[in-house]
Amino acid sequence: MQPKLFVALAGNIGAGKSTAAKIISRHFGFELFHEPVVENRFLKNYYKDMRRWSFTLQMEFLLARVEHHRSIERLPGGCVQDRTLIEDPEIFAKYLHGLGHMTDNELHLYFDYFQRFNEHVRQPDRVILLHTPDVNVLLRRIAERGREEERGITTDFLRGLNGYYETFDQVSANKYNLEVLKIDVTHRDFRQGEERKRFLEEVQAFLEDALDSNNELPFMVDPTDDRI
Repeated sequence: MQPKLFVALAGNIGAGKSTAAKIISRHFGFELFHEPVVENRFLKNYYKDMRRWSFTLQMEFLLARVEHHRSIERLPGGCVQDRTLIEDPEIFAKYLHGLGHMTDNELHLYFDYFQRFNEHVRQPDRVILLHTPDVNVLLRRIAERGREEERGITTDFLRGLNGYYETFDQVSANKYNLEVLKIDVTHRDFRQGEERKRFLEEVQAFLEDALDSNNELPFMVDPTDDRI
């Protein structure tokens, strides 16, 4: 039996969460929960008019992520989630409110819903935060993946989000009692052999602390295998 372990990836847009989540899923045999970006009905409208659609977008993401948490609770084995539930309230909602894209009442209503939902869902056993202070790295990776709806993302927008991510590990630990591994991805590409192996060794050591002596993490594939 695989250990019932729930690990979540966190990080700014373009930090490499999806890639890292796929690598962890394939390597350890964990069920992968993709970030519900493609399924979000309001994302294209949001990037065209953030003031109009920010609250609606955040509510859509909240419902989708809560459903992921409920599914994870029902599954018997390990799971990996692409973006944490708490990033939306602690980073995106607060930032969008600060930019004037959400009103005070919208922010308060959003937090009311988040707090009620969050009381009844399982929290991650471990969080892995991928971070870089260099927003040009994020912009390059966003351009490489070529999502149409992300073409309008600016340097200033990413820099503003980065300000919140600088303290996200502290907020996660102090407010939500979550253990966080923070990895600087400025000069790292987990898709390549030795760097991929190094990343998986870091993850292995971090996750083993969450397991009791009767469980151990499986290695499903060669850690230097570059396929995702």
